This record gives sequence, C-alpha cells and structure tokens, in this order.
Amino acid sequence: MQIPFSELENRLFRFRQIMDKQNPSWELCVIFSKVNLYYFTGTMQDGMLLIPRNGEAAFWVKRSFERAKQESLFPLIKQMDSYKDAAFSLKAMPETIFLETEIIPLAMLQRFQKYFTCKKIESLDTQVAWVRARKSPFELSIMEKCGKIHANVLEKIVPSLLKENITETEFAVEIYSAMVREGHQGQVRFGMFDTEMMLGHVAFGESSIYPTSFNGPGGNYGIGPAVPSLGSRTRKLKKGDLVFVDIGCGLYGYHTDKTVTYVFRKPLTQKAVNSHNQCVAIQNEIAVMLKPGAIPSEIYQTIINSLDQEFLENFMGFGNRQVKFLGHGIGLTIDEVPVLAKGFDEPIEAGMVFALEPKKGIPNIGMVGIENTFIVTTEGGKCITGTNPGLIFIP
Repeated sequence: MQIPFSELENRLFRFRQIMDKQNPSWELCVIFSKVNLYYFTGTMQDGMLLIPRNGEAAFWVKRSFERAKQESLFPLIKQMDSYKDAAFSLKAMPETIFLETEIIPLAMLQRFQKYFTCKKIESLDTQVAWVRARKSPFELSIMEKCGKIHANVLEKIVPSLLKENITETEFAVEIYSAMVREGHQGQVRFGMFDTEMMLGHVAFGESSIYPTSFNGPGGNYGIGPAVPSLGSRTRKLKKGDLVFVDIGCGLYGYHTDKTVTYVFRKPLTQKAVNSHNQCVAIQNEIAVMLKPGAIPSEIYQTIINSLDQEFLENFMGFGNRQVKFLGHGIGLTIDEVPVLAKGFDEPIEAGMVFALEPKKGIPNIGMVGIENTFIVTTEGGKCITGTNPGLIFIP
C-alpha cells in the first residue's frame, strides 16, 4: 500500500505551519526515526528527511534507495553514502537545526554534526507529535479496519483458545497466530524509550498485577527477567482464573489498543465484578466527553473527582504502581498525544484517536477493567474495537 501523495503533502504542510507558529525563525528540520519517516515519506528506510523553511524537502536515503523509490510517492528522494552528501546540498548551514532529540542517540548526533556544523540543536518532537495526533480520513479508515480485526480476535476467537493447563506463553502464541492470520501486521510499536513489545500483556490471575517497568496499569510475569513480556512458561490456566488480555493490533503501521477479560469456569467474587462494571461505566462516561473542544486534563479530573476513596485504591494499577492517566492518543505508535491526564490542557480535535483504559487491581484475583479505541467526533467518542464489556465467561 502506498500512502497517497496528497496525504504526504498535507502532513508536511501542517508540520511547516506548526513550526512557523511555534518557532518563527526556524530554518531547517531533520527527521531520522523510521516511524516519522514513514509518516512523512511513506517508506521506512535508513536515511533522513531534510525540511528547509524555504525550499523543497528532500529525503536522503542510504539504504535502500531502490526500495524507497518503489514504495514512496514523496517527490524528491536522493541517494547518499554519508551525511556529507546531504550537507553539501545546502546553500548555507543554519545556526540552529531542529531534530528528534527524544530519539537520536548521542553518537549518531555527533556523526551528523561532523557535516551539519550548526551551533545549536533544538527539538521538533512535540511539533511532530501534534501533527500526527489529528488523523486524516485516510488514516482513520485504516484504524477502523484494524479495530475490526482486534474485535474479531479478542471477542470471538480468543474464548475458544482458553483450555485448562495451557500456559500463559502457549496462550499468547495462540493469540498472536490468530491475530496475524486475521490481518495484524505482526508487531506493535511504542514511542516510549527502549520499550519492546511483541504483543502486549497476556496474564492469568495474579500475573496481571505483577510489577513491571511498563508505564501502564496492568502487569505480567513474562518469560523472565531478560524478557519480561509475552507470558510465563510455568503459570498454567486453572478453574476460577481471571484472564487478562491487553494487546495492540496493527495494520499498515497504524494501531488500535484493546483489553478484554475472561473468567475461566468459575465466577469471580461479586466485589470484583462490581469493580469491573464500574470501570466499564467509566469508559463509557469518558467516551461521551470525547468531543472537539474538550480538555484532556479536565476529563481526567472530572472522572477522578467522581470516584470514592475505596474505588481509587488500586485504580489504574496496583499498590504503589498506579499510573496517572485514563487514556492516551494512539496511531503509528500505541502511546501518542494527547493523554487524558493532568498537564494536557489543549482542546482535542475531531479526528484524534484515544485508547481509554480504566482498570482496577483486585488482590489475589488480578486486573479487571476494559480498554477500547475511540475516534473523537462531534457526537462523542466512536468505538472502533468492539462492544463486548468483558468478563466473558468460559464454561
């Protein structure tokens, strides 16, 4: 699939607009990361995109130039052996260059500055993030297709995969196979630094509240200290277990995020069920608020202020591992802006997409709650990942 030229043109135009507004004297921006290169050029190659304030943007490619030409409709793609080739193409070297400072390693920056001898480096991470936050109809159509894959697998296929004594790892592999067969791209991406994730959190019972470094409410034993993800090879499914599946799905680079819970052969306590149902009600309440002009920080505070102290204990985490958000933007990575949290005070816009994930840890049981992906519309959030409220009973 090629990203249409009109999409690439519009993205670059909106990026220049936000740079003009926030950094009126900017002269040159350079994009290195493969995800952002894909967003602006339609291909993921080893290279860099030079965006001058005045003049045509150029995509300089080391490898593979041939593939870039085949995949991308970007109008100006040039081959380079080193940064020197691109640097010599500039008429003058600006004093300040804007880069992805959240992404570029220091050694790479030093190699770049050997030829791009600017005096100062500034960040363009925020500007790119906010351009990516508002999705076009083209992007939304992909995410809606992705959401259908997600819903079909987690709501219809997964229940048949749960069998007594299956391990978390075996179950995760079954889910992964089903996802890929149905159209999932095979990997999920995060903007969070140094985050590896093949699938997501797949956990039985107390595993879903086990400590992890991942910045989310759920937990996971994982394979072990070296690979704290996927699932445990020894934790087996038994009668009465809560099954927690929090995974991403991807299509043509774009993601949806979804969590479904299952109950294996024996009902949970009524207290756990009540907590779960309250999380579902919170999700639905937030969804109603996802309209253009709404303020993320106000949505967050409105919900938190409405909850009593007993429910807030172990809400959005377990113990002292509670996260301070209720949902997050999503697109080419799982974790994008805006975030439904304090400090996000800019109004949301139609076409933004949020994953809403109210969850609550229950001692000796696991993580109850829900997550779905919603598009911001004038009527409120439009769910694109299914309607099942979770706690699906497996007899």
